[in-house]
Amino acid sequence: MILRFPGALNCRIAILLTAVMTAVPVAAVAQSDPRVIPPPRSQKKLPEAPSKLPKVGTDRTKGLDFLFGALKAAPDEASARHVEARIWATWLQTPSDTAALLMLRAKAAMDAQKADVALKLLDSVIKLRPDYIEAWNRRATIYYLKNDYTRSMQDIREVLIREPRHFGALAGLGMIMQEIGDEKRALEAFRKALAVNPHLEKVPEMVKTLTEKVEGRDI
Repeated sequence: MILRFPGALNCRIAILLTAVMTAVPVAAVAQSDPRVIPPPRSQKKLPEAPSKLPKVGTDRTKGLDFLFGALKAAPDEASARHVEARIWATWLQTPSDTAALLMLRAKAAMDAQKADVALKLLDSVIKLRPDYIEAWNRRATIYYLKNDYTRSMQDIREVLIREPRHFGALAGLGMIMQEIGDEKRALEAFRKALAVNPHLEKVPEMVKTLTEKVEGRDI
């Protein structure tokens, strides 16, 4: 997946993300019509699960530990993408048929540009299964697309409390930090994402660029 990183915004609000970093400034800018997600060409892209996912085993904890080790050791991009897809498939698993159905409906609503409908469905999933991290992650994505960075980061925090290795949430955090002009914390978030998944697209280039801005060039 290709990540796009728009320029910084001027508005800033401060909230506390104790599980990620302290005193992180955020901004909440409403769209002209908050009910509608921008059309695909203008959307900001976050890491998300691929359209086709492999089947995974039932032991989530041991399976994820193995997969994250395999992801770091992947010898090439093709191998990394396969392992990454298995990680996403594990994250997307839920023992609740109701939650799974609501997630499918939420995705359909997002595809149809119905942000408010998707949000209500994800609210229901989170109420039903607060331990299901992908519901938090999907809702964080929608809030991000609506430029509601305060709520997006609150949901990112919930994701990372439950799964500190969630490279999608970490990359999303970095994108928000960069957009609001906090390049230091953007760099921190991107570095954490790469430490988990060295094969994230575009993120190594962002780390290089931000390192030069934040820490200066090596002499």
